[in-house]
Amino acid sequence: MDKIKHIIIAIALSVLILALGITGYMTIEKWNFIDSAYMTVITLTTVGYGEINKLGTPGRVFTMVLIFAGAGLFIYLAGMIMQFIVEGEMQLILGRKKLDKRISRMKNHYIVCGYGRIGKILCRQLREKISDIVVIEKDREIIPILEKDGMHYFNGDANDESLLLKAGIKKAKYLVASLARDADNVFLVLTARQLNPDIHIMTRAESKNVRKKLLAAGADWVELPYNTGASFMGHKLLRPSVSNFLELIMSNNQEEAIKIEELPVARESVLVNIMLKDSGIRQKYNIIILAIKKADFTMNFNPSFETFLEAGDTVIALGRYNDLKQFCGALNPAGRP
Repeated sequence: MDKIKHIIIAIALSVLILALGITGYMTIEKWNFIDSAYMTVITLTTVGYGEINKLGTPGRVFTMVLIFAGAGLFIYLAGMIMQFIVEGEMQLILGRKKLDKRISRMKNHYIVCGYGRIGKILCRQLREKISDIVVIEKDREIIPILEKDGMHYFNGDANDESLLLKAGIKKAKYLVASLARDADNVFLVLTARQLNPDIHIMTRAESKNVRKKLLAAGADWVELPYNTGASFMGHKLLRPSVSNFLELIMSNNQEEAIKIEELPVARESVLVNIMLKDSGIRQKYNIIILAIKKADFTMNFNPSFETFLEAGDTVIALGRYNDLKQFCGALNPAGRP
């Protein structure tokens, strides 16, 4: 039985017993409504003010019955309150245990430290392709947002080594440091690099000077959000068409947005060792191949129509989400990374 039904039953019982008490005194003792209501209330609440009018034997028997009814109602209400408290605590404990268990099973996952404006947008984009993301957030007020977004999370200081270990940093593939203060990000990068020398670390910075410190601390990539934002605003003013195109690529509308994706070429692909001009990629999938990264990391930009696709290549392609999804299936039928 859910909480709403419990509350409705409690209110209904309270109103019923109050109505029976008033009706009983008015019928048995012939009192007026106010006296009957007052006597009913002080009897049910057991305040002990005494009889407001002289009670006969039938009235006293009725009062005893009313006292037992009030005691029963009190026991029911107390039990209901305790049940709400215990169930709420149990659900919280069990929910946390299940969450911890899922996190402990993760491998090659992403750890995002900070769920502010940057962290939240980043997680939204990551979840388009992966679900194994663990967020560490210090602000308790953001926890309801994390739960609403269905995120795996820990509440606490991201610089706490024990919390990073719980988040599985030794098995994680990437860590993103998006804390509000540069000093916290520097310390986090140092701590993360010490706990897992092989993890890939991306972080944010407020200035170029801090960027150098973060790179020295062990970060692989350092982004400057304000510089990026200012650059995008400049594109908006000077190259509005280019800016609109970039907005379309970055759109959160997954079905309609144009995306640039990197797609691995598997050995099992039907397109391996076939020239681009003979592959029918443009006609079948309605996408544009911007570049091909070879296994030796050389980049073939704007490949010619005589270029062969080889196992181990990574194709940089531009197209709509559904078209890219179909093309990815042709390049990597088994779905392996």
